[in-house]
Amino acid sequence: MRYSLAAVLLLTSTFTVAEHPSSFSAAKKILDRQIYTGTDRVTFYCGCDYAPAPNPNKPSNTRLTPDAASCGLKPRKNADRAGRIEWEHVVPAWEFGHQLQCWQKGGRKACQKDPKFRVMESDLMNLVPAVGELNGDRSNYRFGMIEGEPRKYGACDFEVDFKQRVAEPPEHVRGDIARIYFYMADRYQLKISRKQRQLFEAWSRMDPADAAELARGQRIAEVQGTGMDSSKLAMGERGR
Repeated sequence: MRYSLAAVLLLTSTFTVAEHPSSFSAAKKILDRQIYTGTDRVTFYCGCDYAPAPNPNKPSNTRLTPDAASCGLKPRKNADRAGRIEWEHVVPAWEFGHQLQCWQKGGRKACQKDPKFRVMESDLMNLVPAVGELNGDRSNYRFGMIEGEPRKYGACDFEVDFKQRVAEPPEHVRGDIARIYFYMADRYQLKISRKQRQLFEAWSRMDPADAAELARGQRIAEVQGTGMDSSKLAMGERGR
């Protein structure tokens, strides 16, 4: 079932026991143990199933590993990184960090002591499971449209233009990306360029929130106290 919500956001407190993750490291553990479990263990862009598997670099350990056969994934260049799951910031740390004074003093390392940066860095709404190589290739590039279909990751519909510093995600997550950007902008007063905002508004209309996205938002709201609460999503172009 799909919802005709061009949706976005809501900042909501749910239960008194809800608490924002204390760090990015803590957020990753919460995502793995409480948000993405069972049939929800599917990568954001490629739709690959993933699960813990032996780490080829450390045989005594395991790591979250995508099932390449489940999604037709092929490494572009870095097979090792394509063989692990990483938690990607949809709004890159570089993008929200650059809007803080601490970044000007020493980049991400300097911002690790900034309370606002640490909260943004660990916000569960902005973190999704991604194939490691895609996370690395996307880097801090803006999302946009790329002419043609220069597929580099097998059947995964994800393109990167390294010269133009643009990443094009598959259609089925474009609305999700837009709503996450709007959530982060509203929650932390982040600036989004007019061009990007227009693109995201179009993506949100063309790819309205589905049941899986709403359920994810509700789980996150219950855990950290803020998120996209399906019961409070408003109608309208941006869901304000």
